[in-house]
Amino acid sequence: MFSKILIANRGEIACRVIKTARRMGIATVAVYSDADARAPFVSMADEAVRIGPAAASESYLVPEKIVAACKATGAQAVHPGYGFLSERASFVEALEAEGIAFIGPPANAIAAMGDKIESKKLALAAGVNVVPGYVGEIDDTEHAVRIAGEIGYPVMMKASAGGGGKGMRLAWSEQDVREGFESVKREGLNSFGDDRVFIEKFIESPRHIEIQLLGDRHGTILYLNERECSIQRRHQKVVEEAPSPFVTPEMRRKMGEQAVALARAVGYFSAGTVELIVSGADPTGESFYFLEMNTRLQVEHPVTEAITGIDLVEQMIRVAAGEKLGFAQADIGIEGHAIENRVYAEDPYRGFLPSIGRLVRYAPPVPSWSGGLRGTDGVRVDDGVSEGGEVSIHYDPMIAKLVTWGETRDAAADLQVAALDDFVIEGLGHNLHFLSALMQHPRFRSGNLTTGFIAEEYPDGFHGAPASEDTLRAIAAVAAGIEVSERARDGRTSGKLDGTPPLGSDWVVRMGGRVFAVTLGEGHALVDGHTVEGTCDWRPGDRTASATGNGLTLGLQVKRDGVHWRIATRGAEHRVLVLPARIAPLAERMIEKPPPDLSRLLICPMPGLLVKLHVAEGDQVEPGQPLATVEAMKMENILRAQKAGTVARIDAAEGASLAVDAIILELD
Repeated sequence: MFSKILIANRGEIACRVIKTARRMGIATVAVYSDADARAPFVSMADEAVRIGPAAASESYLVPEKIVAACKATGAQAVHPGYGFLSERASFVEALEAEGIAFIGPPANAIAAMGDKIESKKLALAAGVNVVPGYVGEIDDTEHAVRIAGEIGYPVMMKASAGGGGKGMRLAWSEQDVREGFESVKREGLNSFGDDRVFIEKFIESPRHIEIQLLGDRHGTILYLNERECSIQRRHQKVVEEAPSPFVTPEMRRKMGEQAVALARAVGYFSAGTVELIVSGADPTGESFYFLEMNTRLQVEHPVTEAITGIDLVEQMIRVAAGEKLGFAQADIGIEGHAIENRVYAEDPYRGFLPSIGRLVRYAPPVPSWSGGLRGTDGVRVDDGVSEGGEVSIHYDPMIAKLVTWGETRDAAADLQVAALDDFVIEGLGHNLHFLSALMQHPRFRSGNLTTGFIAEEYPDGFHGAPASEDTLRAIAAVAAGIEVSERARDGRTSGKLDGTPPLGSDWVVRMGGRVFAVTLGEGHALVDGHTVEGTCDWRPGDRTASATGNGLTLGLQVKRDGVHWRIATRGAEHRVLVLPARIAPLAERMIEKPPPDLSRLLICPMPGLLVKLHVAEGDQVEPGQPLATVEAMKMENILRAQKAGTVARIDAAEGASLAVDAIILELD
């Protein structure tokens, strides 16, 4: 067994590997860029080596720097995590040339499966079902248009070396191909150093299901059940769970056996995942097709660990050290259900735009990395950030992974809702409310999932999870109680003898266009004539609280916003104004300032790089016409005209780094 390993990665996956290595008695070495000098994984490791500037191309993606760090520290093996160099065969060969072990599969398997064009050819030869498409290199946009027309729309354009949702575009028409092909090439080149693109048929109503594999160097290859990863946005996974609510035992066996056959064909060992697209329209589950094989650990591996009890990182290390797997296919069971939500730095209320900045407050529902594979009381938080740290434009926007385990799928989802209520993030945009809404959504609870779930259920964007009347009345009662407590505190600190409004006083609560009449009592409130019995443990200055009301238990996040309160719970933030009943009529006479008309301006909706301007000064534009392309978090976003007009002035040049709300151009 190794005595010291180096982790050639950053963030939560670096912390994940360190945790298991520490339990195994193995010393760890972290490598870090200037942007990560104060990151938790750096202090968590036994040793740390600086490898360059913030840009990944000058640090984490430079094999020579990783090899040098191994030599300087005496690390005997390297765990690559995921992303960066994890699927680069030349990196494995460079390590082997220096006598350093790679904690992952052999270079030939990475090369075979890492090239999506070649991997499809291998899958066909191995008898694996593949998605219909063009298996070959595409010369240019015109060639892409011809191929897409021959396959039949809709089609998916993919970077050959892509992954993680990057380098992918869905095309419903020739215009989509013409607009998106070059973007896919650029994303592939910028993220993976390879601009080759292939095109395949888009399977409608698809489910994304993947098989976890684990093999040793002695010829054993096993499948560790499946994961459902159908809930995605822009082809990037948001929610993963194991097992799939769709897969039957017979389907699981067939998928697993095909995945093992493919892995065996390339001499695979270590952890890996075969991704499949499954037609949700086929109730038999027979229509499943090979998408790709990820020759590395997956972001969503914790849900497999939770239902099998197998530490995948530990097994990868043991396999790399030459050990045999200590279990057989018959030993792998399924216990309970696990769900993982990816907590991203993005603002779902603004079209899921990426967000960067400082984590002014960061408090997960349970301590990070506490407990075992199922966390603490069924709640596990895998993260690589801490309060005061920054989420930068240089790396992936994922803040944390929230994993819950329960005896049933509903139990795991209920735990997610409760944990998300208790997850505190301030200082930048986050998707906590959106994740909670997903967990409560009737369609999610039914298990009727497709990769189009988010687009289908939120066609007009996300505006907060809907709240029942009982929940709204409970929030109204809580808000009135909070206002009373705050006024009492203000009264006492200002020197008044008694600043507490009396019990039985009447209040008006305005919330989301609704008006509630509230009368407070001891241990209860009357809200619009309905009695709400319960308690709330909030005290002035608290940011979180718990409340009960008529059988409901709500985790609350509370903060002052001028004269209003912001109360977040169950996937929505409610802006609440609480006034004494005698004063409330006066509030209706207050004049609100209308927002300015910004429709003539093209404003950058996120921090990013202006990759391309599609128009020049003096050009006539029509609604929906592409005006500019901005790259943020390594993904390109096309900004379009909201209305017709003439380009009067361009305020930013191609190649410029833009702040959020920066003006790119103006229309007459």
